[in-house]
Amino acid sequence: MTTKHLEPGTLAPAFTLVDQDDRAVTLKDLRGGRVILFFYPEAMTPGCTTEACDFRDSLAPLQAAGYTILGISRDEPEKLRRFRERDGLTYDLLSDPDHKVHSKYGVWGEKINYGKTFMGVIRSTFVIDEKGRISHALYNIRATGHVGRLRTLLGV
Repeated sequence: MTTKHLEPGTLAPAFTLVDQDDRAVTLKDLRGGRVILFFYPEAMTPGCTTEACDFRDSLAPLQAAGYTILGISRDEPEKLRRFRERDGLTYDLLSDPDHKVHSKYGVWGEKINYGKTFMGVIRSTFVIDEKGRISHALYNIRATGHVGRLRTLLGV
């Protein structure tokens, strides 16, 4: 099964998800500002922790440049709350347990690990502009060094 990738210039798929505190977060409510949306496979795993902490450590310059950071995984809010507390994450983590939003963004699809094919989360990041359009769609990225490369791409 092939997932359809989103292209820069397309309208970012709308969503409402709950965050780590069970509060609804709606993408439409963030219009007028820029958003960095990153999808990661599972809270509290080594690669996802590295990526989440890199976003935490780059939060001040990204926010100063007008970006809201949101992480999305299939984890339930309780696990997201523990992840956020454990690693001092100061941005919201959103829960998409049925991977509906993952599918809209083309980040739920076939993966191969040790020769076995399975369905899973394709680690990806999207930059959404003030009008709700995707300005950058980065699929199948590596956790380590990704935030630094993203900052270079964005000039932040």
